[in-house]
Amino acid sequence: MNLKELSTLLGLSQTTVSRALNGYPEVSEVTRQKVMKAARKHNYAPNPRARGLATGRNHAVGHIIPLSKGHEMVNPVFADFIAGASEIYSRENIDMLLTVVPDSGEADAYRKIAAKGSVDGVIVHGPKADDPRIKLLRDIGMPFVVHGRSGSADENDYAWVDMNNQRAFERATKFLIDLGHRRIGLLNGLETMDFAAKRREGYRAALDAAGIAEDPSLCHSAEMTEEFGYVAAMNVLNRPDPATALLTSSIIIGYGVRRALDTLKLTIGKDVSLIVHDDELSYMRNGSSEPIYTATRSSVRLAGRICAEMLLEQIAHPERPPRHELLDADLIIGHTTGPAPR
Repeated sequence: MNLKELSTLLGLSQTTVSRALNGYPEVSEVTRQKVMKAARKHNYAPNPRARGLATGRNHAVGHIIPLSKGHEMVNPVFADFIAGASEIYSRENIDMLLTVVPDSGEADAYRKIAAKGSVDGVIVHGPKADDPRIKLLRDIGMPFVVHGRSGSADENDYAWVDMNNQRAFERATKFLIDLGHRRIGLLNGLETMDFAAKRREGYRAALDAAGIAEDPSLCHSAEMTEEFGYVAAMNVLNRPDPATALLTSSIIIGYGVRRALDTLKLTIGKDVSLIVHDDELSYMRNGSSEPIYTATRSSVRLAGRICAEMLLEQIAHPERPPRHELLDADLIIGHTTGPAPR
């Protein structure tokens, strides 16, 4: 069914039907609901090109994904974020454009999609300290939301969704200290990334508050993979003064730690305590009825949904000030922590 046929069926003008479907405020709610109901019943879908001409928008949003030897964005965490964002895009009939580029071509990719006008806005992933992409997107006038923050003083001037990383890791470290642990290792993400830098700050704050000197040899930072977890855990555990507890920035790193413990014939939760960060990944669940790992937990899929909603709101209402969402992480007690060994 096309727009003309739907309009004839409803006894309304094509302009009214189009405006009702596209959310124009001058159309009454009664008329809007009537049009939406008929559109669903008769499987009417507006022509994207015509819809764009009518509204001045593309009804598409972009995600630019840099490929790098130093940091791989295409991972299970990113996949769950996209799944959450896609729930909102699907509900609002918004197309998603994924553009994969080398690190060096990321800035040009943003300029290109802005020049083409192929999307109405973008979500920025993996912000670094004083991330230059934020200034670039402001300069080219592209609506954007950052998943995370850039750690700069101007974070109130752009829209972002972030987890309180510092607070989460300070709380987790304090939990281990309260269990009697003094040799606590941190297996972190790349600390050029804002989230990892804040987690290190939280870890350090808890140690300082307890009067425990930070031992840099117990802290490792790299791409968050199972292999990194294994190698780093072997390093801090297979030594004369080993760590008695480990805090990891991902459940994926935690899998590597568990492999290292098996290799060293150490019992998790008894010989060595482990706290992971749990993004509630759909294919890497931390238990079903009860958690296996003690964890700081914050759903990355939820963050994806919030980012998408925030971006669409910003596109529809550019006059509104940028929104900020700071999500708290829960501390979930599982079976991988216990008192420090004597």
